[in-house]
Amino acid sequence: MRFLRVAIDVPIPRLFDYIAPETDDAIERGMRVLVPFGARQQVGLIVDVLAETAISASKLKRARDVLRDTPPLSSEWLGLVQFCSDYYHRPLGEVALSAMPPRLRRPEPLQRGVDAWQITALGRESFAKARNRLGDDKRAILDFLLTHASGLHDELIARIAQGTGAIRDLARRGWIVMAERSAPDWRFVERTPISHQVVAIDAIAASSDRFTAFVLHGITGSGKTEVYLHAIHRVVQAGHQALVLVPEINLTPQLAHEFRSRFPGLPIVILHSGLAANERALAWLDAQTGQARIVLGTRMGVFTPFKDLRLIVVDEEHDTSFKQQDGVRYSARDLAVFRARALNIPMVLGSATPSIETFANAESGRYRLLTLPERARDGALMPTIRLIDVRKDLPQHGIADALIAALRLRIERGEQSLVYLNRRGYAPVMACGACGWVADCTRCSAHQVVHMAVRGKQTSDAPRAAHLRCHHCGLVSPPPRACPTCGNVDLAAFGRGTQRLEDTIVDLFPSARILRIDSDSTRNKGSWESMRNSIANDEVDILIGTQILAKGHDFPRLTLVGVLNADASLMAGDYRAPERLFSQLQQVAGRAGRAALHGEVLIQTRYPHAALYQSLVRNDFRGFAQQQLAERTSAGFPPSTAEAVLRAEAHEIEIANQFLRAAVLVAPADRESVSVFDPVPMTLTRLSGWERAHVLMQSGSRRALQNFIGEWVTSLHALPAQRDLRWHIDVDPLEF
Repeated sequence: MRFLRVAIDVPIPRLFDYIAPETDDAIERGMRVLVPFGARQQVGLIVDVLAETAISASKLKRARDVLRDTPPLSSEWLGLVQFCSDYYHRPLGEVALSAMPPRLRRPEPLQRGVDAWQITALGRESFAKARNRLGDDKRAILDFLLTHASGLHDELIARIAQGTGAIRDLARRGWIVMAERSAPDWRFVERTPISHQVVAIDAIAASSDRFTAFVLHGITGSGKTEVYLHAIHRVVQAGHQALVLVPEINLTPQLAHEFRSRFPGLPIVILHSGLAANERALAWLDAQTGQARIVLGTRMGVFTPFKDLRLIVVDEEHDTSFKQQDGVRYSARDLAVFRARALNIPMVLGSATPSIETFANAESGRYRLLTLPERARDGALMPTIRLIDVRKDLPQHGIADALIAALRLRIERGEQSLVYLNRRGYAPVMACGACGWVADCTRCSAHQVVHMAVRGKQTSDAPRAAHLRCHHCGLVSPPPRACPTCGNVDLAAFGRGTQRLEDTIVDLFPSARILRIDSDSTRNKGSWESMRNSIANDEVDILIGTQILAKGHDFPRLTLVGVLNADASLMAGDYRAPERLFSQLQQVAGRAGRAALHGEVLIQTRYPHAALYQSLVRNDFRGFAQQQLAERTSAGFPPSTAEAVLRAEAHEIEIANQFLRAAVLVAPADRESVSVFDPVPMTLTRLSGWERAHVLMQSGSRRALQNFIGEWVTSLHALPAQRDLRWHIDVDPLEF
């Protein structure tokens, strides 16, 4: 009798033992398995095959079926999810199963289209012994495979069998497996890199046989992607695989087009949550079997299994989108570093504005810094950045005269402009001027945002909104016809979002071709691709956009960027706010003047002498980062300290606080190197109806903090369960 130790996607920090199915001949770690759990059947992951177990066999259930429609996951992949489980203090089953495509969490066999099957050594041996006991379909399939070395394609199955049930059963037994495809014909479209790119490419290639974390710090337009392409070319030319991570789905189509045009014929797959379930699962399997040579993915791509991964690239590594904010709260960038170290391969962290943590690692020598200090295109220079003091140049409907004049000049020249406002919707607040009532979200500690149904010129200071929407939980409400408090019918929309800005610019430039790009206007499938084509075909004069347009896009005729409302982030209380603002402004400024036409950036502000803005004007990221690093070190913030939070959520804030106070009481007694602070409400206290509070932990030693949390979690799970309460640990948190 054999036993299986199985990880299951449940919020319980343990593994579960089962008796192995009697009919299975070969069972390995990394296989998926269907097991009974309570009243349900669940897909789990086999993490060990045992000859004996501490639990009596009479108390164990038998696994129902070992799923063989996919190859076993490798020890390297199992090590990655185990590290993620340990570091972020989440059950292994929760990590491992959530890392898989949803389609592979279901027991139904995956349909592979025209992939080929081949007979295994076990199949040959077993078929010889059991030929006369098999059904006609199975005999026909195995006879065919014994005489056709090229394998049996799915479209041929119907010719020799009545259905795919026989194939599935033979695969489950391990008698047949999917055959590897023949190597494709492909080539690399060469482009001559400039001198600084050559230095970076050669440095990465020289570390091909060992772990090195390279920080590729290149100004916007310096050709970081060209460095990636040449470094990856050397990897795939040697028969290996490469992984490229990007922070957002919107960046994947453009990058995929670039890679496929430079590697025609090479199998390249994309992995992100927007793919259809079967498509995502097949892309995952193509990487696992080695068919896909390059994988482009968002943060979940870090969990992709590979046959021979030899290079990892994290583009825009500073982007907070690499941090998962629900479920398993992992950082894809940090897991990529761990994975590269475990595989002893190089990795590249690319950014025009590296995160302060990455910058500190480069300064200390832990990471190796590579710089691209000039733009790659002939004649392309960094844009001129000017600050508009709105205390002197008073804005008209949110736009200063200097920016209006600059926009008019670009229209006359036939050039493109971008007006950047990182706030979608029509207006951030609807309020009553008589009594002060504000339209708040009933489920979150936030205002509902005014949204208009369609763009149109507003002739009243109190436009009729189509709806009010919370940008945190998505709650949509109809606008009130009168103030719920005092009955005043003159409700007003205060502030500006991209919809209202669009109306203003239409009024200012009625003959201009104007395009608004935000998550509302790009919601429909294919809309963003269509908009990009319009920009590239010079069918747009003025772009209005949010951070969707801030990075990764190359519009050669765009020569002006105007930035509105940047001061809101300058005044934020989060110690990471200056870093995020600098990065955002540097990235959006980099959209201007990327070709021969010189670019200009105009930033409206009430604080033109602020150090952050002055660093931007000088294009001095290094000086800004050094100043931020010194401030954080002095204040005891990361990266000089390690942080984690214990977060509790309940329908009443006092229930969350009671749990946190009880949690602090059962915390490990030895806190000499770990500071545990009192419970406090989160900045956004209520989210989707849940009241949120947390306890902050800090330590100068990451190892000490990890040991402390590991001991604490055991005690936390022992606390009495409460029906309307949920909690989690967030290591290296980004929200407080």
